[in-house]
Amino acid sequence: MADNKEVAMLFDSSHCTGCRGCQVACKQWNVLPASLELNANEKNFNGTYQGPLDLNGDTRLIMTFDEKPSGDKFHPVNWSIGRRSCYHCTDAGCVKACSSGALSKDERGVVKLDTDKCNGCTFCQAACPFDVPRFRPMDGRIDKCTLCIDRLDNGGIPACVKTCQPEALRFGPREEMLKKAHERVEFLKKKGFTKAEVYGENECGGLHVIHVCAYGHEAYGLPTDPKPKAVLNGIDIIKPGTAVGTAAVIGALAVSFLANLGYRRKEVTLEEAKAHWTPEQRALAEREAREALKKVQSGKDAH
Repeated sequence: MADNKEVAMLFDSSHCTGCRGCQVACKQWNVLPASLELNANEKNFNGTYQGPLDLNGDTRLIMTFDEKPSGDKFHPVNWSIGRRSCYHCTDAGCVKACSSGALSKDERGVVKLDTDKCNGCTFCQAACPFDVPRFRPMDGRIDKCTLCIDRLDNGGIPACVKTCQPEALRFGPREEMLKKAHERVEFLKKKGFTKAEVYGENECGGLHVIHVCAYGHEAYGLPTDPKPKAVLNGIDIIKPGTAVGTAAVIGALAVSFLANLGYRRKEVTLEEAKAHWTPEQRALAEREAREALKKVQSGKDAH
């Protein structure tokens, strides 16, 4: 898979057994700690097999569990086992919103993350319609799935796909994955899964994680017609080459914090959002603004 052909992961919910081996493989390969909360095992059973309950700075992938009555006495429960992680959108709002160049796309469709460039602004978190990028308080940076790009570059496949025993996960050229997805949906509909559908073919310009949703995308918590969220019209003000002052940068940060309140699944207060910014990160934002001003000024002087 080291060539430059557009690739995709295919997740077939009808094959998934909910073993969560993929979650373990993701943690192991990416050397991620088990949980942000050291007392996680002390909690009482909350009525779902899903764990953790949401993505976080140390968890790039979770399998979701939704159980609803089917109305069929022979199969009384519809088990909707879904997959939440970065969907590697073609029209990636996170890349557009990134203020430091830490997020970028390559020709294969992978949304890459360079943590060394991340300044922790969280613009990407607010812009993502899937609420995927997550902040890591311990190092003040964002983290998300990279589609195991280090494995791809060396001819391998993502760790989660490699470990999936029932072959609910597959990986290959995007066109091929879409073909397999449509074939599977056609088969499921013949078996009585009337809501079965392919998700990800056109959403956000086309996703690079394609879903076969046996019970329809709503059952798996996937949004209808997702689009990048315009959390900050003036997002370019803190990108190099744009003439703005430091005050505008800091003001933009405050706007992004407010915007985050409406876009995160778990509601946070404004003070909690502000707490993400350390003095070092604010100082970095100020330096970036000054450097941007210098570049613009030098350009004017050259003319």
